[in-house]
Amino acid sequence: MCNFNKYNSDTKALIHILVQKCSKSVGGANSLLGLIEAIKEKKPNALIDSACKVDSKDLNIRWNKIIFKDKFDVLEEAIGSHKSLEDESFNILQNENQKKKKKILNMVKTLAPIEFKVSVKNSDELTGFSFKIFDTIKEDCAELNPLFAAMFFCSTEYMKKALKYEIYDLNTTKD
Repeated sequence: MCNFNKYNSDTKALIHILVQKCSKSVGGANSLLGLIEAIKEKKPNALIDSACKVDSKDLNIRWNKIIFKDKFDVLEEAIGSHKSLEDESFNILQNENQKKKKKILNMVKTLAPIEFKVSVKNSDELTGFSFKIFDTIKEDCAELNPLFAAMFFCSTEYMKKALKYEIYDLNTTKD
């Protein structure tokens, strides 16, 4: 999940487009990377900070609900078990153990309403962006939002690779 190089070209392109769109809405890649660094500096983890916010030099991110440590631990374990997989799926419900699957499902239901809003501190022109933890929630599928995973659980290098990725269109022909 957090190894950008292991994705196929379609998944890389999708993540690149998503991250580029977000970086443009907040003033560029450096602003977004600065926010990610500020998130990484929060200890033990920014998500369990009771203030529900992180500020960087240019940006801030806020969310609408406190994430308690017990739910965070389940989320972290689920992400950790998928972090190094070569599978492009962001589905964290892929677990053989029914007890763990039930814990994950309860955590998903609790965290699903949380929305993150990234805004620019001193600009009325830049819109910022918002996102949720999960993109898809179905009976046997809870897909993490790749942006959420990148910002809170993957390395800064992952985000740099996503921003720099070049999309090649192999279907074009030269006359």
